[in-house]
Amino acid sequence: MTERYYLNALGMINALGVGKAAVGAGLFAGDTSGMQPQEGYLFDQKVMAGAVAQALPEITGDLAGYDSRNNRMLLVAMQEIEGDIRTAIDKYGPDRVAVILGTSTSGISDNEPGIAEKVKSGSFPEGFDYNRQDNASLALFARSYFGLSGLAMTISTACTSSAKTLASARRMMAAGLCDAAIVGGADTLCRLTMNGFASLDLLSPELCNPFSQNRNGINIGEGAAVFLMSREPSSVRIAGIGETSDAYHMSTPDPEGLGALNAMHQALDQSGFTPEDIAYLNLHGTATELNDSVEAKAVYELLGAVPCSSTKPLTGHTLGAAGSTELGFLWLALKSEAGMLPPHIWDEVVDPELPPLKLVPTGMAGSDARAMMTNSFAFGGNNISVILSKEGE
Repeated sequence: MTERYYLNALGMINALGVGKAAVGAGLFAGDTSGMQPQEGYLFDQKVMAGAVAQALPEITGDLAGYDSRNNRMLLVAMQEIEGDIRTAIDKYGPDRVAVILGTSTSGISDNEPGIAEKVKSGSFPEGFDYNRQDNASLALFARSYFGLSGLAMTISTACTSSAKTLASARRMMAAGLCDAAIVGGADTLCRLTMNGFASLDLLSPELCNPFSQNRNGINIGEGAAVFLMSREPSSVRIAGIGETSDAYHMSTPDPEGLGALNAMHQALDQSGFTPEDIAYLNLHGTATELNDSVEAKAVYELLGAVPCSSTKPLTGHTLGAAGSTELGFLWLALKSEAGMLPPHIWDEVVDPELPPLKLVPTGMAGSDARAMMTNSFAFGGNNISVILSKEGE
């Protein structure tokens, strides 16, 4: 593509904190204190998870029908960049700013008690509202909050959802359908997701340990990350996006990693960068046996010993919000005056079956960074890789 697209502003909330300043401080320090055993998600045990401990604002008034924990999480992220978004609306018009957001859980956590009551008694309790868990709720809420009248869409492709919002927004801008977009996503801890992963025997009872020989499963997290995206030049540019779908299995990645490798190839080819230009890679790195193995093969084949890390031990796997959250980490790293890189937190027990990845220790800097990449892979073989670069590169 000849046109250039930029991420002009970022708002975030997750287990590291509220707002990009707090999140960035915890990120570069390798702070895992937000990962704690949580009650109420699994029937008979606690589960390690990245919960947001801070109180979230209620959604009231004319927007009360959108009130859910998921939309409250989104609201916090949007409010951090509300000034930037409203400036874009004033510039382009309310019909020319699109809303393209990703989620996998939506507001299901708010409806779980009502669903349990239906199972128990045969009828839903008074006040039960299916719309809370409708995936469309996320984008419709954001559009209503800002008084927009243009395109609004929620993408739900499991763990690639919010990363894919950038690709969709770019296509819509290229087609002349909008001039700017609110992109990103939100996801919230819920019993449905926890028990689903537990049934697959994929949850780790302790802090997840990506790429270690001792890795034994994932931690789930919650959060939101939202960008204002436009053609207006700013310091962080979307340099390349690669999307593939290997459709190998409903929940298991292709063991050869071809879909992951092809997505990374596409992003690199589109960006015009060489493998040597990539200063850092945020790994999908869920800490499951097969996922880490597949990703390590693909990364080493294309990028060799690139500095890389999985940030899942800091936030948990935020599922539908993971793509935008980890793009936010790249955004913060590219704008870091000290050139800090997100560290890889693990037990440092090397798996001899994996290629020798260059995992970032706490405190490592990459001040001469030209470009950075992030990977997101999802159930069903859905893959996306995105490269962000400093403006002018």
